[in-house]
Amino acid sequence: MKPVELSQVIKLIEDPFASTLKERHLFVLKKVVKRYQNGFLLKDLVQIFKILNLCAEKAKDHPEYTQIMCGLFKLCSLPFLKEKSTDETNYAQIVKESISQMGYMMRVPIVEVRLQICASIISFYNPKMPKDHVEGFQPTSPAYKVQMAEKSGVAETLVLSMALLEGQPEVRLQVLRALQMLSHSSEMNCSLILKAGGASKICSQMNGHDPSGQLLFRSSEILWNLLENGCKEEVTSQLSNLDCIMALKDAFLNQLLKGFRQYDLQLRNDLLVIITVVAENPKAPIIESGFAKQLILFATFPEIKTHNPLVRNLKLSFNNEDFEMKKLFFNVLLVHAKIKTVVQLFNECKVLLALFHHIKPSEKAAALEWTAVQQEELQLQALATLAAVAPLLLDDYMTCQGSTRLLLLLEWCVSEDGYFGHGNSFHGSGGKGSKKAQMRYCLRLLRTMTSLGDEMANQDLCDQGVISQLVGILKNMADATEEDDALIIEIKTDMLLILSTLCENDMHRKELFGSDGVEMTTQLLKMDPTKFHCGLGHNKLILSTVDCIWSCIVGCYTTEDLFLTKEGIFLLLDLLHSSPRNMQNVILGTLLEFCDNPKSISHINTWRGDKDLTAPVLLVRLWRTEESELGVRRDEHGRVVDAKKPLLCYYQEEEQVVPLSANRPSAAVMEVSENMRAKIYSMFCKLGFEDLPGLTTGDYVTLAIISRYLDFKVGEVWNEISRELEVERVRPVTPDKVALETIAKSSEDMAKTVAALQTSMLEHQQQQDLLDEQQMYAEIRSNHKQQDLDVKSWEDFVAKTSNHAVLKVAKQLQEKFIESSKLKIKHQDAIFHPTQNFCGRLVTVDSTPTHLTGGPLAKTDLALERASIRGGALQKTKAAKELSYR
Repeated sequence: MKPVELSQVIKLIEDPFASTLKERHLFVLKKVVKRYQNGFLLKDLVQIFKILNLCAEKAKDHPEYTQIMCGLFKLCSLPFLKEKSTDETNYAQIVKESISQMGYMMRVPIVEVRLQICASIISFYNPKMPKDHVEGFQPTSPAYKVQMAEKSGVAETLVLSMALLEGQPEVRLQVLRALQMLSHSSEMNCSLILKAGGASKICSQMNGHDPSGQLLFRSSEILWNLLENGCKEEVTSQLSNLDCIMALKDAFLNQLLKGFRQYDLQLRNDLLVIITVVAENPKAPIIESGFAKQLILFATFPEIKTHNPLVRNLKLSFNNEDFEMKKLFFNVLLVHAKIKTVVQLFNECKVLLALFHHIKPSEKAAALEWTAVQQEELQLQALATLAAVAPLLLDDYMTCQGSTRLLLLLEWCVSEDGYFGHGNSFHGSGGKGSKKAQMRYCLRLLRTMTSLGDEMANQDLCDQGVISQLVGILKNMADATEEDDALIIEIKTDMLLILSTLCENDMHRKELFGSDGVEMTTQLLKMDPTKFHCGLGHNKLILSTVDCIWSCIVGCYTTEDLFLTKEGIFLLLDLLHSSPRNMQNVILGTLLEFCDNPKSISHINTWRGDKDLTAPVLLVRLWRTEESELGVRRDEHGRVVDAKKPLLCYYQEEEQVVPLSANRPSAAVMEVSENMRAKIYSMFCKLGFEDLPGLTTGDYVTLAIISRYLDFKVGEVWNEISRELEVERVRPVTPDKVALETIAKSSEDMAKTVAALQTSMLEHQQQQDLLDEQQMYAEIRSNHKQQDLDVKSWEDFVAKTSNHAVLKVAKQLQEKFIESSKLKIKHQDAIFHPTQNFCGRLVTVDSTPTHLTGGPLAKTDLALERASIRGGALQKTKAAKELSYR
């Protein structure tokens, strides 16, 4: 059909003189429907929807036009036809407006038309292909209509049209079905539905009259889609009114108490999830409506017997759907635990007792109860829920003997009874084939309870031997040869934190920690530092170990001496040297606490690290690193640069002075606890500032600043006080002003004195380096001179052995020297003895040294005559031999 023919149809219907020609109108419109049986052309959509609007006006008085409208809307379910590949882009705006017009057509108060509009919109997501192929045209892509529907805003229009559907349950159901399809995977459509208040409108009408039984299902599916694809906060906000809460309550109770099919049970669980999400909103009136108490009551069924009529006839079939509902109820308890006003309801419904029912050591399940796998999942989730609920109900926890139950469970976890966990659930991850999962959540609950600081609960744990039990478990784990995984490391960390909490500030408990605890901590301190960054939690474990040492060993002389005997100070210093910077503050604080014990000072001075590193050198390096990160101004040699601000950090200079109340610490005071400089200064106060092993001149330059840290800090605080007074425009009285100026001048002079001392040290070191350099060069010159003499001596020797004339000259010179050494005056009475040389039996002469010839030594052995002197005359012995040369 050509476009001009559609314009003629429009002209015919609009012609006031042809308004009575109803039969002709219907004939022409039927012809239009017949000609477009394979779908509408994109370029004809404007005129098609103009015809639909004209028919809508006519249908008010003439029902015959209804069939035409339904026929045209039915054709909209087919893909639109395009002539060119670019038509989809070129006609996008027209298509959007056309689909939007379909939504606006819901104003037509005709059931058939509304049903067909919904059916056509639903068909966008399951399109029907035309029966015949139209030559020269191609259908648009299947996703084209879906994209255009998102941009058209038809979802918002459908939500608004629900107000017009009173008394039309069939149409309402089709609208919900269309909204379900639109919201299934589209964030834009979900936003449009929420913009029109769709969540609240759909929820409040979900329990209306519905002969088909699909209204509740469609409504819950739309709410699910909105929670998944839309803004969760906006959905919960719309559902957090009393009408929606009551609608959810009625729907859930009806499915819980009357549903028996699997479909009903699944729908019940879906509603419970939606209710849980809504309950997370603190503004939701779920407590005011009484629904919270009913949910908590259902969560304790069937563990707690009650005569409440709601649960009197309630029975669980222990199938998978009931199992899922039980876990969802545990989640409901977790959500409600965040609301303070719900504690009384937990107490009335005996929530703790119901949860403790599940944490008994696993036994074989009864025939009509949960399976072993389900029982394990419920046990783990009950422990996780108790960690959030038990701190709110401390009295109930003590009444239920919670500590005893948990210690029995912990004892079962470390026993060997052949139990193997299935590890199927989220809470059971990592615990397959063992009891690690149960142990993790048991210790997490114990850690939560001990961290409350309730002395009665903690004393109850200690009276039952929790300290020795945990120390024994840790010791056995430390002795194990297996490589620790993330779960074991978490378990160890929790046990150490529990011990730290229990033993802190209690001398008797520190004594109970004993030698086994000391040995366990020293074994943990020997951890390989390369594991700190592996991501399994070794960094948390080592910090928990240091915290345990601080809380369980420091302060008790018995355990301190045992720790020193086990070389614990050496291990802490090794850890301080190899640990990351974020751990060093805690380790240094622990070492400082040990310095109160006089025996520890000798251990610190004795320690040696890599390359003979000493403890004072390590502390000085930490000081320099700390000041470098804080941005304290120092020159390249580490000297004081600004005498007025010898310790000030860069961020303190950038911050403006803000007057504070007397009970709030200032920036200069807070800085003491935020870095390690105060601890390093305190360590040197224990070790001393003189005669420290291993320090270089550069270290002494830094040590000069460390030794004056307290004086500099006092001056910094007074300077801060002066600046605060200036900001507040307060002028101190004259004596106070003079005192402030004197303190500032004294602090500045002290900094200048330290700077001068540092300069003196560096100059002295420079002079000493110069002297050492001169001595080194003198030694080098002496070595070279001796080498020259050796070479000349060798050359003379070679000349004598290779040149007979030189040898004769040397011999003459030798004889001359001998002759000159003789006495010139002879005494008449003196007895003259002829010159004779006496030697031993064997003389070895080395010749041709290796470093000159490069070859092996040439040896000449001379066997000389052995002679004895008797009475001044020479006599041969029996063993005499002839002179021979070898």
